[in-house]
Amino acid sequence: MTTLMTPECIWAAGAHLGEGALWHAATRSVYFVDIKGRRIHRCAADGSERHSWDAPGQVGFVVPASCGAMVCALEDGLYRFDETSGEFAPLRKVKEDLPGNRFNDGHVDAGGNLWFGSMDDAQVQATGSLYRLGRDGSLARADSGYFITNGPATSPDGRTLYHTDTPLRRVYSFDLRDDGVLANKRVFLQLPEGSRPDGMAVDSDGHLWIALFGAGRIERYTAAGRLVGTVQFPCTNITKLAFGGEDLCTAYVTTAWKGLTPAQRHEQPLAGGLFAFRVDTPGLPHTVLALP
Repeated sequence: MTTLMTPECIWAAGAHLGEGALWHAATRSVYFVDIKGRRIHRCAADGSERHSWDAPGQVGFVVPASCGAMVCALEDGLYRFDETSGEFAPLRKVKEDLPGNRFNDGHVDAGGNLWFGSMDDAQVQATGSLYRLGRDGSLARADSGYFITNGPATSPDGRTLYHTDTPLRRVYSFDLRDDGVLANKRVFLQLPEGSRPDGMAVDSDGHLWIALFGAGRIERYTAAGRLVGTVQFPCTNITKLAFGGEDLCTAYVTTAWKGLTPAQRHEQPLAGGLFAFRVDTPGLPHTVLALP
């Protein structure tokens, strides 16, 4: 196992619950959200040219769509987000009949399908589900029974989908069929106490990089589940990473100060910041969400 290079904070954004790091190649920009702060952020690759927008609810993630707009998740479903006007227009309501739930992490696979999860906002009940919005506009509940859904990510060949339940410290893998149906759910990793898997990303070698909330690090695993590297951070709550930059060899990482005591926040002044570090193996390109 190797310890990888030290990350640099490129935007001390102070996000309450930073999430959803995303590289947008078309604009050479990094996007991320502050779920509890109800904001969407964007900056240049080096952290400059910063822009922020207020959202009308807790925003779980943001992804680019084929219509040219961005698509995000609020508490009741998916919305188009117009950066110019700052307006949020309903795209697809998702009926859960669970007023205490909200939506969390999301990922667009190589086929242009959106995978995203819901969760109990109080983090008490296993009422979360994993959804798939297909490129044909179909919406399906692919799995259920989660406390906190996190980190959907897919393998380079598109045949495996990874997903986590953070409080259970469990990373699942599924066979992903050509028709978008999941099969053969199994436990890919059961992490030890103190290691809560949050957002994830897969590199071009098929290695899975997992942000660990509460553990202050990212861990890199082979497709066989062997730990081969770690990245240590100066703050505790690491939430999501995305590979970006012109060569897809820069990892952009969101963090959070949620759950920290005042003393811990004083000790971790960069908690909630956006970090970056270089990697040797490039990540996979980010795909645009296909809208019918």
